[in-house]
Amino acid sequence: MIVIKTPEEIEILREGGKRLATILHKIKEKVAPGVSTKDLDTYATKLIREMGDEPAFLNYRPEGAKMPFPASLCVSVNDEVVHGIPSPKRILKEGDIVALDLGLKHKGLFTDMALTAPVGAVSASAAKLLKITEQALQAGINIAVAGNTVGDIGDSIENFVRPHGYGIVEVLSGHGVGRTIHEDPYIPNFGKKGTGVKLVPGMVIALEPMLNAGTKNVTLDKDGYTFRTADGKPSAHFEHTILITNDGPEILTKI
Repeated sequence: MIVIKTPEEIEILREGGKRLATILHKIKEKVAPGVSTKDLDTYATKLIREMGDEPAFLNYRPEGAKMPFPASLCVSVNDEVVHGIPSPKRILKEGDIVALDLGLKHKGLFTDMALTAPVGAVSASAAKLLKITEQALQAGINIAVAGNTVGDIGDSIENFVRPHGYGIVEVLSGHGVGRTIHEDPYIPNFGKKGTGVKLVPGMVIALEPMLNAGTKNVTLDKDGYTFRTADGKPSAHFEHTILITNDGPEILTKI
């Protein structure tokens, strides 16, 4: 069921989205060689708690999961696509790329955001993967206009990415967000114009293209959470929470 947010809920989501963006960019500043993925998670939890909010992912148990997610921050390095579990043993190295995915619960409502950061100096190919993935997100946002459809968003992302030859992950997608972490509609990063759910004012959605340097195919680790590329090539992930309005898309997870 599609949940249309009330004006009061939208104001809370605006507040929460701005807080989330501020926190995630502070975490990005901590990304450096020698830092563990657990260090980043600990810092995320600290920042969220200091603001009086709650980490959305900590102890969240998605449908079908064998255990709740054990961290506040998903940290996915290199060939890990999404949902990497932080560990004190996983130390970032020069040339890595690391996806940071964070959810925030503010006054009972949820926002969701992700970005992929370079660790020190990275290769030209890695830098291009990050740039194109972030631009693919913007291509999706640009078409998230009242009256368009979920298929229009997927089509826009897919057509932007196709000339660059990257694999678009198909088994993971964007989604509605707000009253819960994951709501309808399901928003793939590929699609056909004019198909799927129609976008209407008051909808709040999270768009999140995940692009692989090689194959679109992914595997799931034994931990039940970490998706990685099937060919071991790097992956990047960017995400914003968006409000559909009569005046065009409004990015809520923006400083």
